[in-house]
Amino acid sequence: METKTARVSARITPNVYNTLTEASELLGSTLNHFMVQAAFEKALAIIESESKIRLNRASAEHICQLMENPPKPASEMIEAIKAYKKDLHAED
Repeated sequence: METKTARVSARITPNVYNTLTEASELLGSTLNHFMVQAAFEKALAIIESESKIRLNRASAEHICQLMENPPKPASEMIEAIKAYKKDLHAED
């Protein structure tokens, strides 16, 4: 259970204030609680939305094709893997 709180302050126009007050009263909530809850819900939605990768059908099919039939690694990648394994075993 969280016990510490932080304060947030915002300057808003009278029109925005009146609209938020009306909405909070319609829900039987305080303005402060309404604003915090609305901002929190919006923040969660943004985090969820921005955490997803969106692909069109062609891109999704292309990625699936690459996973099923990966290209051969470039010579530089092969050398990097060899160097990594050599370093890894050198620490033993």
